[in-house]
Amino acid sequence: MDDDFEVEMSPLSQGLESNGESVQVDIYRGDHGGWILEVVDEFGNSTVWDDEFPSDHAALEQAKRTIDEEGIGSLIGMD
Repeated sequence: MDDDFEVEMSPLSQGLESNGESVQVDIYRGDHGGWILEVVDEFGNSTVWDDEFPSDHAALEQAKRTIDEEGIGSLIGMD
């Protein structure tokens, strides 16, 4: 059995900043062929969307939309 599983990361993964706070947006290939969106804050807290996205672009747009509509603080937990 091969335990070396390599995650396919999207080149669109990036840091985003708003109102002086920042998060890391990680987008990677899911088990079902779609893209998984995970946002990690400065404390290591992770927010992962339940559903896979049809493209990495759609996942990035969702992260940006969430920050625009709910504020970056909605993706930042306690230290």
